[in-house]
Amino acid sequence: MSVNFFSAVRMLQDPVEKLLGEVSPSPSCILSDKHVFWTAKTAEKLQVPWIIFDGMSCFTQLCTELLHTSKVHESVSDSELFNIPGLPHPIEFTKPQLPGLFNPGSDPPSMTNLHKQIRETELGAYGVVINSFEELEKSYVSEYRRLKRDKVWCIGPLSLCNKDSLDKAQRGNNVTIDQSKCMKWLDTQKPGSVIYACLGSLSSLAREQLIELSLGLEASRHPFVWAVRAGSKQEEIEQWIVEDGFEERIKGRGLLIRGWAPQILILSHFAIGGFLTHCGWNSTIEGICAGVPLITWPLFAEQFFNEKLVVQVVETGVSVGSKTVVQLGEEEKAEVNVKRDDVKRAIKCIMSQEEEGANRRRKAKEFAERATKAIEEEIVSTESSDLH
Repeated sequence: MSVNFFSAVRMLQDPVEKLLGEVSPSPSCILSDKHVFWTAKTAEKLQVPWIIFDGMSCFTQLCTELLHTSKVHESVSDSELFNIPGLPHPIEFTKPQLPGLFNPGSDPPSMTNLHKQIRETELGAYGVVINSFEELEKSYVSEYRRLKRDKVWCIGPLSLCNKDSLDKAQRGNNVTIDQSKCMKWLDTQKPGSVIYACLGSLSSLAREQLIELSLGLEASRHPFVWAVRAGSKQEEIEQWIVEDGFEERIKGRGLLIRGWAPQILILSHFAIGGFLTHCGWNSTIEGICAGVPLITWPLFAEQFFNEKLVVQVVETGVSVGSKTVVQLGEEEKAEVNVKRDDVKRAIKCIMSQEEEGANRRRKAKEFAERATKAIEEEIVSTESSDLH
């Protein structure tokens, strides 16, 4: 339905232009999500700058630009590791880990064409607004700014704008579990002892892969909160949970949430010691802001880029070892490429009292402090501007 959705959004162009032609004062610029790319034409008609918001990191933006110019991925096999030339750090990928724009087999043809349209249009943007902060990816912000003629503004982390508990609980949707029940359960756990596992609002693993995840969480011996989202396979996985006795076995040590979870509220709780995530940028930066080390399981889009930033550059995460993009709607065709032992190993590494685990937890706390400082500086800067 994605293509239909974009077609519907495109129908808003005429009424929006009519509205903007009537308002007073007239707009001085248009700030638009890059996927609503027809707004570039609207800005052109109004003769004002077109600035895009992109819900990805500067690291991802830079990787994308350098892949477009170097085309290094076009001369390697699917199994071959390669470096993206021009990055501040040596970062290796394989072709199956790349997003659909560079990995055509991972996207339906209709979406591939749409991505090309978006790419062609965004090149003409006056500037880019990013939900990130400079201390997180300093060298990548600098390099991306250089490519974009200095017209890049980091305005994040936006998740820290959610100040009260209701905002934190309902970020994005209404929760599907009693908030107080979840918090009371976490209150009974030791500080930094709980793993929070959530693979995003869009992703849904195949039944067998979900089972490996659940058994990996169980085998880790750590308490955990798991947001179980199986999409069309929800009934099947629920049947397995009952028949296998999984929920009964983990009673007291594990809490299952069906559907939407109060993620920011959970991540900010003292009991959370690790976040098993699909590495969508919103979840990634929410985990960073909470000072929680990440257990990374990228699935599609730019999520493998975010994993590399967290694991190799920021060094607050450990990978479960996912090897290839699992495209939305194609989960059942994918092989089980993450086993329960992989999940157990990554959790043990993050929660370990040994040097690696301790260092990643320490760095996670440091970046959380820098994130808070970044948003406070933005607020002070804005208030100062208002005074003038």
